Amino acid sequence: MTDLPPDAAPKPPTGQEVIQAHLKTLDSSPGVYRMLNAASEVLYVGKANNLRARVSNYARPSGHSGRIARMIQETASMMFLTTRTELEALLLEQNLIKQLKPRYNVLLRDDKSFPNILIGKEHPFPQLKKHRGKKTEKGSYFGPFASAGAVNRTLNQLQKVFLLRNCSDSMFDSRTRPCLQYQIKRCSAPCVGKVDGPGYATLVADAERFLEGKTTTVQANLAAEMSAASEAMEFERAAALRDRIKALTQVQQGQGINPRGVAEADVVALHLEGGQACVQVFFIRANQSWGNRDFYPRTGSGAEEPEIMEAFLTQFYDDKEPPRLILLSHPVENPDLVAEALSARAGRKVELAIPQRGEKAELVENAARNARESLARRMAESSTQNKLLAGLAEAFDLDAPPRRIEVYDNAHIQGTNAVGGMIVAGAEGFLKSQYRKFNIKSEAGANSDDFGMMREVLTRRFERLLKEDPERKTDAWPDLLLIDGGAGQVSAVAGILAELGIEDVAMVGVAKGIDRDAGKEEFYREGLPVMALQRNDPVLYFVQRLRDEAHRWANGAHVAKRAKAVSATPLDDVPGVGAARKRALLAHFGSAKAVARAGLADLTAVDGISEAMARTIHDFFNTRS
Repeated sequence: MTDLPPDAAPKPPTGQEVIQAHLKTLDSSPGVYRMLNAASEVLYVGKANNLRARVSNYARPSGHSGRIARMIQETASMMFLTTRTELEALLLEQNLIKQLKPRYNVLLRDDKSFPNILIGKEHPFPQLKKHRGKKTEKGSYFGPFASAGAVNRTLNQLQKVFLLRNCSDSMFDSRTRPCLQYQIKRCSAPCVGKVDGPGYATLVADAERFLEGKTTTVQANLAAEMSAASEAMEFERAAALRDRIKALTQVQQGQGINPRGVAEADVVALHLEGGQACVQVFFIRANQSWGNRDFYPRTGSGAEEPEIMEAFLTQFYDDKEPPRLILLSHPVENPDLVAEALSARAGRKVELAIPQRGEKAELVENAARNARESLARRMAESSTQNKLLAGLAEAFDLDAPPRRIEVYDNAHIQGTNAVGGMIVAGAEGFLKSQYRKFNIKSEAGANSDDFGMMREVLTRRFERLLKEDPERKTDAWPDLLLIDGGAGQVSAVAGILAELGIEDVAMVGVAKGIDRDAGKEEFYREGLPVMALQRNDPVLYFVQRLRDEAHRWANGAHVAKRAKAVSATPLDDVPGVGAARKRALLAHFGSAKAVARAGLADLTAVDGISEAMARTIHDFFNTRS
């Protein structure tokens, strides 16, 4: 036996003996346990109806899967939290998994919200639009849809059939003649009185019935109206109704899988292969398919299907309302507990089912086939991506292939509406859920100072990283930064990182070469000579794709900001003037400029504007220098 040096501390014990020692302090209460390694990093978070019984299973010397055996061997300590019920333990477990991201837990990595269709009810003539996020606006919500594309397709169809407006309230209030949407028969033009209030309300009611799945009722009503118009010899109106019926028929034919016997359900299918998993979710609402989305949860170093499915369901519906029925391809570990948790989340009963035959089984099989094919494509793409990352490491002398690349770019027009953009890429390709936009707040934007803008963006990004994850326990830290620019930008970014004490993040500046020709890019690294890659090098094409994606993202953010600025009015800055008062003022005076010139008596004549508010508006426009 080798003697330890006098100043060397013995390694802390790990494995079954550590777990066995904790058993003495546990009782049969429900709760959550955490397993930690010697560096106090959380390896695994689990729940139990009986903590003592569950932990005693880990203390057994054999009978574990390879994944659990590795986890036990690394365990140096444990932490426990008791709860009143197993349901509370399940909810707490999933919150801790999302927060801590333990290595051996199944983790859903895509938490992007899903869009809905909203028919607003705060305006006499409701607007039909896409909505994402909290449902704070008054109106009827329909969803979720799998993607913005699925929502946009449905909105396009609804406009053809029901002729509801999609313009903003301010645009509606300022119209004096019909817009193009009316000319191409996608709007009934309520803004200029082409349809009255009751008539528009009928269109809204028909659209809501359609989105609720009552398509036969809508179609029958339209057919009856067309017949009545023909008998009354109102042939132009009859032709318009005929066109709407034709559009409605095309919508019904083009929606793909429309189950007759399933009014509302999510179809969740899992395919597991080679330690990687794909989960496909199909959204069925109102007997219509509203699209599908694939997810690739981290499998916790080898979890099996029931554990993956349970973790996916509890994490996926953590911030989403589950439907009444969830059709599954595989069982979950605790079906009754998961159903109880989802029912509590929805405020009504939620049923989990694994159909064996009939239409529901066909829906699950279709989703499972999509999951299988999606995972195969992803594994093939991942193999190619890994080769490119290895080539990138070789080209730029990196210690290892980067797991996370962050690419930065700025966009502005002569200093106006300046924004910075960050895109992220890794072994799984572009990680679009982690893209970020930065509104430039400093004078660097107004001065068209690209160095200053890059300094602001990088400073804000890394100061936040240092605050949220100073010990770098998450995968949010980049291994490589790609900067759009040459030696000057690289030097500026290097200075920022040095000021923040960050010395181990590699950085490369990408600059257009001779004649700014793509293919002649030059690459700049701090303290090293400028370099280039061969024109036919796959790594060069890869870097170009990364740079172009960052450019597209930053330019898109700039265009959106500029469009928002164009539609803004001085009324947006008046204290106490919200959307309703703004509409009333614009409708009364016709423009923000006319509001600014109005006297107190004129302002108080506007519906909803009190004497005090009139004074506030008048002072805002007449006391500014």
